[in-house]
Amino acid sequence: MTDHRAPIRSGVPEHGRVPKYYAVKTRLEAVLDELGEGGSLPTERELAATFEVARETVRLALRELLIQGRVRRKGRGTVVAGPKLEQPLSLASYTEGVRRQGRVPSRTLITLERLAADPVLARELGVSDGDEVWHMERVLLADDERVGLESTYSSVARLPDLERDFAPDSSFYAYLRDRVGVELVSADERIETVLATPREALLIGTPPALPMLLLHRTSRDAGGAPIERVRSLYRGDRFSFTTQMSKQ
Repeated sequence: MTDHRAPIRSGVPEHGRVPKYYAVKTRLEAVLDELGEGGSLPTERELAATFEVARETVRLALRELLIQGRVRRKGRGTVVAGPKLEQPLSLASYTEGVRRQGRVPSRTLITLERLAADPVLARELGVSDGDEVWHMERVLLADDERVGLESTYSSVARLPDLERDFAPDSSFYAYLRDRVGVELVSADERIETVLATPREALLIGTPPALPMLLLHRTSRDAGGAPIERVRSLYRGDRFSFTTQMSKQ
């Protein structure tokens, strides 16, 4: 049966010569399918002996599988990863998106502080230069697995009681809707791929070389006023994003 997710020609170049690490990766994928989610892989030394290749070749194959999200590190070993989380590109919150997939979302607060808005941030939030803004940084978790890092900026004047009334491990969008009476109705969003900084990688618990998906979003209320400016960093091995399009 053809796998519709597989690349054309399954990665075999036209000249037919396949790098040794890629051949090992292909064989490892069959091993992963047999083990199933959570199954432990043999050690690099054992895999090298099984496939009759150098340990560095096995290491390269495992690195690609790690980046693709097929495996994950657990302690000093490697296990088969579950399917990636699919986050919709919509005004739904992270909490809602994760719950739809039967996972338990949570967040760990890193910082909640007041800052003076610089000219760029002031323009994005519709405030004056130097006005106070909240900066809230939280680690995103799904079933207690760290999967991302979120930095939210919002106007202190618009949300004066945020520090007192908001539970940092809960949904910010639910707080806006239920406690403040603000419904977000539109947003501008940009997505790019980046590498995490050493600090970000430490907070998320990933190697610095692991590709990340970076989302920049500015969300607005029904009157068109900016409510939040968000920078969300998601693990490329654990997340994919979906959207629905139609002809206007």
